[in-house]
Amino acid sequence: MVPAAVALAVLAVLSGCGADTGTTARDTPAATAPAGGAPGTAHTAPGPGDATPGPAGAAQGPAGTAARTPSPARIPGLGPRTRAWIPATARQVVVVTGRGKDANRSEVVLYQHTGSGWEGGPAWPARNALKGWTDDHWAGDLRSPIGVFTLTDAGGLLPDPGTELPYDRSEGFAVGGTGFEGEPLEGSFDYVIAIDYNREPGTSPLDPTRPLGAGRGGGIWLHVDHQGPTQGCVSLSERHMEELLRTLDPDRHPVIVMGDAGSLSR
Repeated sequence: MVPAAVALAVLAVLSGCGADTGTTARDTPAATAPAGGAPGTAHTAPGPGDATPGPAGAAQGPAGTAARTPSPARIPGLGPRTRAWIPATARQVVVVTGRGKDANRSEVVLYQHTGSGWEGGPAWPARNALKGWTDDHWAGDLRSPIGVFTLTDAGGLLPDPGTELPYDRSEGFAVGGTGFEGEPLEGSFDYVIAIDYNREPGTSPLDPTRPLGAGRGGGIWLHVDHQGPTQGCVSLSERHMEELLRTLDPDRHPVIVMGDAGSLSR
């Protein structure tokens, strides 16, 4: 086993969970970079989550039976500031809600727009950065950035599980050593979805380009859980990463909304 001190020294050279080496550029055009707002966030006009809710109560079906409850017009738990950051084109929203500003446990729910409202999937347990969350992320602060970010690119050590996202299978995703709690890191990057914080959309998650400068960190990914807190990423079980990869559709303009519950409610 690699000593924890050595593993942490290796991890210290990474700006997030992902290494800044092994770049593989894509042939597809880069997605439009988000404009305005906090660094790296997609800060746009209010999206479909800001639609006016319909009348309260479920409609009645034949013979007085209750029809299916309509999908909510707004994603639960998100306040007006956070909703305003969601692009109007987004029809898939991955919501990562942290337990607290300084907590490294969270939950993930994928919401999909049905045309009349947002339908949420099951809540999946997740982990985030060791020291929790921040509105002002810098390299090495061991906090995950709060905000709304596009999801445009994926990759991993394992073959493409059937995602519609551009997928870069590469040995560059191999990782070893141990994490903050002595847990093995091997397999953490078997599946990865790049979070478009301080990166160039339309490139491999391994691309080291940092538009805001290296000091603002980067390499922030969704990846496989290694049973311990992360450097800045969000981690899920391998099964849930596979499911997410198979569900996300570039034509539905997926984004991730991430932060502690208090920050997201603003």
